[in-house]
Amino acid sequence: MKARKRLTVWVFLIGSLGWLACLNDYVSPQTPYYQGKTITILRGGTAGGMGDVQTRALIPFLRRYIPGEPAIVIEYMPGAAGRKGVNYIYSMARPDGLTMGAVGAGLVIGPILGLPGTKYDLDRLIYLGSTESGDSPAFGTRKEAGLDSLEKLRAATGIKIGGHAVGHITYVNGRLFAYLLGLREPRFVVGYSGPELEVALLRGEVDARSITSTTIQINPELLERAHFHAIIAVPKGKYYPPFSPHLPEIDLFARTEKEREVLRLYRGFVYPRWPFILSPGTPKELVDILREAMAKTLKDPGFSKEFRRLAGRDPSPLTGEELEKAVKELPRNPEVVDLYKKIASHGPLPPR
Repeated sequence: MKARKRLTVWVFLIGSLGWLACLNDYVSPQTPYYQGKTITILRGGTAGGMGDVQTRALIPFLRRYIPGEPAIVIEYMPGAAGRKGVNYIYSMARPDGLTMGAVGAGLVIGPILGLPGTKYDLDRLIYLGSTESGDSPAFGTRKEAGLDSLEKLRAATGIKIGGHAVGHITYVNGRLFAYLLGLREPRFVVGYSGPELEVALLRGEVDARSITSTTIQINPELLERAHFHAIIAVPKGKYYPPFSPHLPEIDLFARTEKEREVLRLYRGFVYPRWPFILSPGTPKELVDILREAMAKTLKDPGFSKEFRRLAGRDPSPLTGEELEKAVKELPRNPEVVDLYKKIASHGPLPPR
């Protein structure tokens, strides 16, 4: 009996020493926890897209600001608009600060709308920051259509509004504008890529589309060839050049509190554009290290320069704390979510 007790004590002591050794890895000031280690960034998408580009712009600067300068590599896990990768971070990845998720806005949309393939709790994930925040869309019509005022726009019938695909942000933007502006029997034409949609507008295949400041950066001709009628500023109230500061915000056309909440929900979806996340249960000491390194990276002029070189536009970063706050403030009222789903779907726009 005494021998068994002694054995139990030794097992406990050995286990405790092992835990203390692991704990010492990231609290010891002598040897940085990340020294000699490799961080894997799990991209919820494929190589070569904008999410990949912004991650590659980030890596050399993030590595520099993490004590110990670990190696950082990218692995790809496409599926369910990035949610497959989030599921892995949430349930499978070890909470040791060595696996970081990098996904798009699908991270936030999935749980709120109850989309298939979503198996994580937004409020338990740990947020490190985002290289970009939402890109504010304006509603534009081609000048040749002659819709040079809101009055003419709202009096017209059957305006053709272009988009990429049902569910894509360009499609949702167009539907949201049409709904809140009260357009008469709008027609939604989808199946375009980004460059194809620009050509379609200029050639008159479609009469209108949502256009962001980033799109105009890439194709300045749009600024001269379109009339702009309203904007969804993200965040609300912020001025986005090159659009006119007098362009009305879409909020002016919301009639009810529910419609205003739908706009809040939309902004919450697009605000954290490229969020970086960690697994629930990651020790606070490691979270603090990575959040600080991310914050320093996003402020580094070298990162901004590299981002512009690779992405063709300026970053619009968010800190981990700003991301966490944005997620907590998302509207989750079932009635608001239901109205958003109807606006974003392929069916008729809901009555007002």
